[in-house]
Amino acid sequence: MGPPPGLCGACRHSRVIQTARGSVFRLCERSATDPRFPRYPNLPVLACAGFEPLERSLGAPPSA
Repeated sequence: MGPPPGLCGACRHSRVIQTARGSVFRLCERSATDPRFPRYPNLPVLACAGFEPLERSLGAPPSA
């Protein structure tokens, strides 16, 4: 399973990548346009200047 993703687990720029051998990584898509962000950050990410929360799905209760 691997380490918890921290902020990456709720970030719209994070994508889960799984290799043919079954390894799983978190790709930071911001890394494609901004060199400040590592392509595969060390997890868990506890602070990130590029963090943007995922869009709420329809029907999800608003956060307090």
